[in-house]
Amino acid sequence: MSDSRLSGLYRLSVPERIAELEKLGWLTAESARELRAGQQVMSVLMADKIIENVIGVFGLPLAIAPNFIVNGRECIVPLVVEEPSIVAALSSAAALARRTGGFSATLEESLLAGQIHVSGVADVDAALALLAAAADELREIADSVHPRLKIRGGGVRDLEFRTLRLADNSPLVVVHVLVDTCDAMGANLVNTLCEAIAPRISEICGGDIALRILSNLVDRSIATATVRFTVADLASGETSGSVVRDRIVLAGEIACADPYRAVTHNKGVMNGIDALAIATGNDWRAIEAGAHAWAARSGQYSALTRWSVAADGDLVGDIELPLKPGIVGGTLSANPAAAIGLAIAGVRSAVQLAELMAAVGLAQNFAALRALATGGIQQGHMRLHARSLAAAAGTPDRLLTELVNKLVDSGEIKDWKAAEILDELETGEMNDREGMDVAVASAAGKIILLGEHAVVYGRHAVAVPIPNAVTASVSLSAENTTLRVPEWGFVANIDASGSAGIDAMVNLIRKELAIADVNFTIHVTSFLPRGMGLGSSAAIAVAMTRAFALCTKRDLDDAALNDIAYECEKLAHGNPSGIDNTVSCYGTAMLFRNGNTPSMKVLSLDEVPPLVIAFSHGLGSTLEQVAAVRRRHEKNSEHYDALFDQIDALSLAGAAALVSKQYDQLGRLMNICHGLLNAIEVSTPDIEKMVAIARDNGAVGAKLTGAGGGGSIVALCPAKEDDVRSALQRAGYRTLPSLKFKGELSE
Repeated sequence: MSDSRLSGLYRLSVPERIAELEKLGWLTAESARELRAGQQVMSVLMADKIIENVIGVFGLPLAIAPNFIVNGRECIVPLVVEEPSIVAALSSAAALARRTGGFSATLEESLLAGQIHVSGVADVDAALALLAAAADELREIADSVHPRLKIRGGGVRDLEFRTLRLADNSPLVVVHVLVDTCDAMGANLVNTLCEAIAPRISEICGGDIALRILSNLVDRSIATATVRFTVADLASGETSGSVVRDRIVLAGEIACADPYRAVTHNKGVMNGIDALAIATGNDWRAIEAGAHAWAARSGQYSALTRWSVAADGDLVGDIELPLKPGIVGGTLSANPAAAIGLAIAGVRSAVQLAELMAAVGLAQNFAALRALATGGIQQGHMRLHARSLAAAAGTPDRLLTELVNKLVDSGEIKDWKAAEILDELETGEMNDREGMDVAVASAAGKIILLGEHAVVYGRHAVAVPIPNAVTASVSLSAENTTLRVPEWGFVANIDASGSAGIDAMVNLIRKELAIADVNFTIHVTSFLPRGMGLGSSAAIAVAMTRAFALCTKRDLDDAALNDIAYECEKLAHGNPSGIDNTVSCYGTAMLFRNGNTPSMKVLSLDEVPPLVIAFSHGLGSTLEQVAAVRRRHEKNSEHYDALFDQIDALSLAGAAALVSKQYDQLGRLMNICHGLLNAIEVSTPDIEKMVAIARDNGAVGAKLTGAGGGGSIVALCPAKEDDVRSALQRAGYRTLPSLKFKGELSE
């Protein structure tokens, strides 16, 4: 199994995180594909088969906490939870714990109790004696209900008989059937078993069966975990490790003595356990009930964990609670997300999962107590909220930490403040670069409203720019040529003989400008994520070419610039239409047509169209999608040409609707265009889900934008931009910040 030490995941996009986990072996190729496509979400049809009166499927974030070591095994923990800070806190606690070997956990036995309550027994003592004498018979009846369970090594391990007195002092006979359910949680299994042996128990006792059902107080399945932290690792800021340690111990003692505090203390424990239980398809309600009952077993509700100081001064934590999860059976087979969660956790048995849960509960408790012992819980919550706002504002990675710090320091943790600070930082950065011996140039991204793929075959397409989406800073270098794109985590030394990838693009530009023997330091800032159908490769080519020309004082008009960028697009996408580089170069809304002599009609707009751009969970490859459509076109050219003609008509009508601001009409045309793009097989389930969300929340039109196969959607949302953007974000999709470039859409 791979190392679970991972850092910087929060800096990556969702597709990049999935790719990283796949590369490291934590995700299979199939699981990665399902996550990218959003196929881990249970369908409504499947949900309707599980519970009653289904009207939809409710989503929660699925995240991972890396860095865990449990019983010497590297673990990544899948978590389904909506509360900020839980994932970060768990990851941090696990990283500290691995310095002392991680967590030790045990589950010595794992039995689930079924209960049969018998009322109306005339002679309780005699009934108990008769039941004890019939124990072997009852065990045989019970095991016959699930013969395969016994074959797998499970089955009834013991029967217990006792008397229970009700409030009126009337006696009940209680039979506990203790069952080893192997890797199943076993609720249905034990319930069936109880119902099977209840008639015989009633006959033996001479009473009536009151209840026959499992108990969720699984006190014969007690999981424990321990962890040790060195004093040096506990230090925080100016607070020494010994002070933090003693505060954690004191907080634990308070939770043991005060039920009011213990409830909140244990809620923190269950923050981690519940999130793992949900991610692996387990009954978190049963786990919660058993844990809280165990916490109150002495007659006073108390803490599930204990914290103490070891002889050498280290902080030692222990947890003990009943846990009986499963990795097979129940609704697990109907829940694709649970299968992925179990695969990520890497557990091979229900015992391993229970041990992991205990370790996670202890880690979460430590993280909460450490926060209370240092800066307080709210400080971390507000900082995470600031990170969320910074991300929503489209903050590039290089500015993220600084923006979050300034946002927290301002005391105004609001979306408008994040946008204001980002503008200040980017303006200051640009001024700093212009003050150096650096040539700086920008280029636009593109949003295709109508005409994808048909434009490759000589039909019209309508597109609007994303101004200043990419900025390139270029300076002369005495050594080699280097390129950095921090937002993509890309750093490269350019090989002068390189004929593929980014090397080929840079070398082509230098050759066309007759500066092939000159070396440069290139820094590219991209507002656009890669692989999302927004023209990032064309924008980089245009921005770099402009910056090279400025740096070397080459005269370069827009037509020549566009030709160079088009050649770069060929390197990137094989057979591009030319629309990406043309929009990027001219930075204007346009009606574009490919052909022997491409044509461009500028669309003069007097306002920014009310558009929302959202990113799917899967990257799109223009090269692959264009090639796939070409193969299908060659096999069925007559029908595909008819579809392309329809898309062409939509583009012509859409250009007029855009200019005249007839947004309802434009939206209808976009919806039709999306249907045709789906017909040529470039949409995905994830894209369809996003389009549906946008339309359901007020978009008059929504469709994929770009080549498809992943990537992005564009939604036209007059007076509904905030509603649509919020709905997509709640569903787990990233969105482009509001387009704020009025006056820059036309020349």
